[in-house]
Amino acid sequence: MTGLDLRWKALASRDAAADGTFVYGVTSTGVFCRPSCPSRRPRADRVRFFDTTSDARLAGFRACKRCRPETVGAAAHGIEAVRRASTYLAAHAGETVTLDRLARIASMSPHHLQRRFKAIVGLSPREFQSAIRAGRLRASLRDGRDVTTAIYEAGYGSPSRVYEASPTGKGMSLSDYRRGAAGMRITYSTITTPIGEVLVAATGNGVCSVKIGESEPDLARDLRREFPAAAIEARHARSDWARAIASHLKGNAPALDLPIDVRATAFQWKVWRALQRIPYGETRAYAEVAKSIGKPKAARAVARACASNPVALVVPCHRVVPSAGGTGGYRWGAERKERLLAAEGRNARK
Repeated sequence: MTGLDLRWKALASRDAAADGTFVYGVTSTGVFCRPSCPSRRPRADRVRFFDTTSDARLAGFRACKRCRPETVGAAAHGIEAVRRASTYLAAHAGETVTLDRLARIASMSPHHLQRRFKAIVGLSPREFQSAIRAGRLRASLRDGRDVTTAIYEAGYGSPSRVYEASPTGKGMSLSDYRRGAAGMRITYSTITTPIGEVLVAATGNGVCSVKIGESEPDLARDLRREFPAAAIEARHARSDWARAIASHLKGNAPALDLPIDVRATAFQWKVWRALQRIPYGETRAYAEVAKSIGKPKAARAVARACASNPVALVVPCHRVVPSAGGTGGYRWGAERKERLLAAEGRNARK
């Protein structure tokens, strides 16, 4: 059954679940309606389908006063269609699902589904399906499945597809993840800065942790709690990455672009990438960050992603502040956040 067939079916049955996924215009009256409109069904040759109410208005139609199609809230627009699509993707995580196929499931045009899916979920359908597979793989590994079994249970189909997707984080092998990072080698350096001692830890692939505190021993103990099965050693000579962070804190290197080797969900990565795009010397509200990633109602989820950021400064979560004013909380202390923002503001104006 095609997407058009599904729209005709929804129209014929006055399916309220389809409201918000499309509207239809009647050429004989010049009116457009939602699928569940109780008005008499029009003749097929007098019906035109539109993805949005705006499209219908641009085509010269006016809103029906009986079903009031424009009262379907913008936030709710397409939610049921996206729910059907996401449910289907989760049930077929191991298959190649084309956008056309998914559009037929959702009773929506491919282009409109792509836009609504990303606006509501925060990910494209393909990214969502990848996240589902990655989550299942990580769960299987944590449950003690061997790597091969976990790969096929998660729906990857072949080992090569797993390593292309990096579901356990850049630089971390599936075996390392299964053993709780056993066998990983992490080195760290500490530097003294105006905001306290800063510990910079890294694997061979990138920075995996940045911590701020009062003393090196406390920070080192915190690092070992974070990676209990890894081989951790201090590197007394300052690493290039630690020196880059020190220079950044002095205002000599506003753009801090270092490789990162951390595990995170797809949503956390989206938030962290958005934080890295905030210009030096500026701040953004949590709601603004949520809007920038296509999730305008996810301000609280953005705040949680900021709080779980393991690489302070490299991902500048200190540049996100409450909409109501003030600097807000910070894992490493509100006073440090205020000093960081004040210093960046001064340096940016030089």
